Amino acid sequence: MKKKLRVVVLTLPMALSTLTGCAMTDTKSSDDMPPSGFSTSSEAAESARKVSSQLYNLIGFKGKASDTGPGVKECGKKDPEKYFQIFHSWSFTSTSPEQFEGAMEQLKSKLPKQGWNVVKYGPDSSVNKNLSLTADNEEKKYSVNITYQAKDNPPNLNFFVVSGCYQIPDGQKIERF
Repeated sequence: MKKKLRVVVLTLPMALSTLTGCAMTDTKSSDDMPPSGFSTSSEAAESARKVSSQLYNLIGFKGKASDTGPGVKECGKKDPEKYFQIFHSWSFTSTSPEQFEGAMEQLKSKLPKQGWNVVKYGPDSSVNKNLSLTADNEEKKYSVNITYQAKDNPPNLNFFVVSGCYQIPDGQKIERF
């Protein structure tokens, strides 16, 4: 358990620096992140859970998702009292590692049918050269990075879902979790 938590803690800053909202993979500054509208952080977190659930359903075989909840982060250089992003990092393991064969290719073909635009696909820069996929959903104002960690024991899919910039409604405060 400590090893998995350490991996998440060590990879979270890297993922946050590369994933900053929809159209995350282009060279826009943090001030150009797409707006996601007005929301409380609790309502936005529920939206992130729904997006993650939809992604889970695309996997196509049985397994177990980690039980982690969404988090709140600042939205680049925007006023941290008014703007925020939601991220949701979770992993998926299967009782049968053989089921992962072709899973990333299937996700790559299923995501566009659900409104996602695959903007990057291939080995990541890690020592293990994990297969990684990044996709944006302009309508939902979310982006996802999915990494297949074949050499982990057990093998798993790691999902990092992140929203565009939300603005807190007047009179509300951003909850940090």
